[in-house]
Amino acid sequence: MTTETLRVPLNRPPRHLPRRIVVFATLLFFAVVFAMPLLWMVSASLKPENEVLQTPPTFIPSTYQWVNYSQAGDGLLPFFLNSVKLAALNVGFLLLFASLAGYGFARLNFAFKNLAFALLLSTAMIPSMVYLVPQYMLFREMGWIDTHYPLWIPNVLTPVFGTFLLRQAFRGVPMELEEAAKLDGASTFGTFWRIMLPQVKPALAAVGALTFMGSWNDLFGPLIFLNSTRLQTMPIALALFKGEYFTQTNLMMAAATLTILPPLLLFLLAQKYFVQGITMSGLKG
Repeated sequence: MTTETLRVPLNRPPRHLPRRIVVFATLLFFAVVFAMPLLWMVSASLKPENEVLQTPPTFIPSTYQWVNYSQAGDGLLPFFLNSVKLAALNVGFLLLFASLAGYGFARLNFAFKNLAFALLLSTAMIPSMVYLVPQYMLFREMGWIDTHYPLWIPNVLTPVFGTFLLRQAFRGVPMELEEAAKLDGASTFGTFWRIMLPQVKPALAAVGALTFMGSWNDLFGPLIFLNSTRLQTMPIALALFKGEYFTQTNLMMAAATLTILPPLLLFLLAQKYFVQGITMSGLKG
């Protein structure tokens, strides 16, 4: 019996190495292109005013003006607190209502369930501009104009996207868990709260992150429904930095940098759950 020695070339590159290099270089190029505005914003926030729009542009400031952040931050605290309040209300109540609706559409049997779900999804195709005027007139009759109610109550009572994602997530949970809970005497709400809801934490994190960013970046809602400066949010505060005849661009960029920090930190901390939740929500149709 003879044995043959296998010779493996040590210096031979992997078969797909050139392709991977091209893909990596392409992705790196687009990453740099998309990061350029962000880098310019941070750079401009640290420059003196006369260097922000100079030609040719420079990314590295001649002197780092950290005082720009303290000047831009003066007076931003009320706007920041309003944004935090609205984001917390939107995230908390939307997760509550969307999870209940998603569980109902995924697990409970009732008449015309599929039709009701189709009608719910169809409402997402109606542009918000169509019902803006009737909505404003309704809120005016209810006394909600110049209050925070229009900025969170309609959102949490119509959680179409959140309901869809959480329905898909609940449908991906094995039926055996729910059946075992029922055999142990758990009620429908007890099964939902103690058994099913912990199984879809990644989907909850994804919906919560998307809701937070939507509320935090909302400019149109406060612009339409709020009149008092004390009730305005961070996007409106950024618009106030733009004067009629003169704009301090470096202070505006410093304020913009401060504004994006909360959603950026949230995404970095919840990135794992965000991606996992989006993936999990699409496993079962």
